[in-house]
Order: sequence, then C-alpha cells, then structure tokens
Amino acid sequence: MALDWSPLVEFLRPHHTILLMTHIRPDADGLGSQLALADALRNAGKNPRVVIASKLPPRYQFLDPDRTLIEEFRLPGDAFRSVDAVVVMDTGTWNQLGDFGPFLQTLNVPKAVVDHHKTQDDLGGMRFVDTTAEATGRLAYEIINALKLPISKAAAHSMFMALALDTGWFRHPNTTAESFRLAEELVRLGADPPPLYEQLFECAPVGRLKLLGKALERLQVTENGLVAYTEVYHDDYAAAGAVPGDTEDLIDYPRSVDGVEVALLFIEQTDGSTKVSFRARSKVDVAKLAETFNGGGHRLAAGARAEGDLPSVKARVLAAVDRALAETP
Repeated sequence: MALDWSPLVEFLRPHHTILLMTHIRPDADGLGSQLALADALRNAGKNPRVVIASKLPPRYQFLDPDRTLIEEFRLPGDAFRSVDAVVVMDTGTWNQLGDFGPFLQTLNVPKAVVDHHKTQDDLGGMRFVDTTAEATGRLAYEIINALKLPISKAAAHSMFMALALDTGWFRHPNTTAESFRLAEELVRLGADPPPLYEQLFECAPVGRLKLLGKALERLQVTENGLVAYTEVYHDDYAAAGAVPGDTEDLIDYPRSVDGVEVALLFIEQTDGSTKVSFRARSKVDVAKLAETFNGGGHRLAAGARAEGDLPSVKARVLAAVDRALAETP
C-alpha cells in the first residue's frame, strides 16, 4: 500500500529540532528507522534527536558506542521540551512508549506516527501507517526519498538492519520480492550485511546464551503439538549474568518446534506484570489475541504486557490460544 508522504514532507519542512522516538525495548527496526531518518534530516541542516524511552539493549550498543547519537528519555523530560516536533516510529500505541507517553501528552508540538503495525491508538497527531510494509525501515526509505534527500552509507546500513531483522533475515512470511529489491538498493547505497550479521548474531555475551539455556529447559509443548511456550523470570537475569534485552529472539525457539502453530514467551516484569510475545504460522491471528491482553502487533507476530503474575497470565493466555485454535478451521 503506497502512502502519500506529501503531508509528512510538509510537516517536517518548517521544523528544525525534531524528536524521533520508538517503542520501549527498542529493536533493530525501530532504531534503524530512527537513525536513518535522523541522518538524512541532519544532512539537510536540521537538528533531529534520536530518543528511546528505555535503556539501549546491549545487542545494539555497537550502533552508538560513544553514545553521541541515541539519547535515553527520563522523567521529568525537561531536556526534551525544546523540540518543535515529534515523530514516533515503529509503534502507535501508548503502552509501548513507557514514561514518554505521559510526557508526550503534555508536549504542545505537532506530532506524527510512522508505523507498520495494525494496532494503533490516537497519539494526537498525523498517522502514516502501512500494515503491508514488512518493516518501518521501508517507510523510512520512502520518507527520505519523498523529502528528496540523499541516502548516506550510514543511513542505508541502518535501514538494511531494520529490513533484515523485521523479516527474520529474509525468512519470515512478510518477506516479498520487494523486500529483496529494497535490500539490493540499500547494499548498492552502502549497506554492508556481513559485519552487521556478525555483530547481531555472532557476538552474543555468555549471559545471553545461558539465559537461552534456561528458557530451553522450560520449553513446553501442548495442544497436541500445536502450541509451544517457555518463560523467563526476573531472577534468571542475575543467575545467568544476563539483562532483560537478552530475551530478544527467544520467541524464535518455541516457534521453531516442528508442527507448532502458536508460540509464546512469558517474561516476568519487575512491576508485577507479565510481558507476552506471540508468534503464529498461519491459523491464528495473534494480533487479535494480544489486543485482549493490552497489546497488539501483526497477524503472525504480536506482543502484550498483561496485568498479573506470570503463572496467572500464562493460564489466561493459554486458554485464549486454545479457544482461538478451536475456532480455526
């Protein structure tokens, strides 16, 4: 679905200090999209600020080792009140903005959302949502072209990372011929996939691997092999020498079990809630499931942060998955 970017071009043109935000626990798509658009805007003489509402996960610290590009938002947020516009990328829901959400509600500046997820709230600004896009990185590419700005090697590299990770390095069902055409163009512009892959997938700290071991020990398969799930408790991080960001990609392991239609990952949170990652192959729309637990996402990949401790949330989610499978032909 081709979006008309001309309203966003007009939105960006008069503003100078533009805050670019993504979801909490930022991933490659959110960060890559922010960094690419920031690079283009900076080269156009503007002062973009790349901001995240939680800590930068260790996996992505190589993107900004000197911490000169990515800022962390902290309340009361006074350092960010001087911005004259906000663009939220790779999410459109309040519950994915952490402490930045309440701050955004008090910020009297123009706002826009650029996203590819189906689940959306009204964040009080313009919305540019393309649910057919495999990654927000593609939307960043379209925005930069609409602005008629050059794409640097750094921006191409960031957008390739966004595209590659949100397609599972071009193996998920959202990968299309257009995905490969965009990947080719980004490589032509300077993206360098081999060192990127090595950094993301072959430089894991020992703690991340030990945490994976704990998750695999707890792997369960139910519903006659149609559902697989595992869980991570807060105490596991210290025991493994890991951090919460090391749970990224853990959901891929229950999903990889032969015959599984729905995969789940339950993660205990310090505030007593439970984060749930959902993945599906074809039969179940997990975005609809996630929405019933205060979350959302895509049809085959979604997430939620549900109120309640892990055992109680797990029981409710498994029951909901069981009902969804029973209703599926």
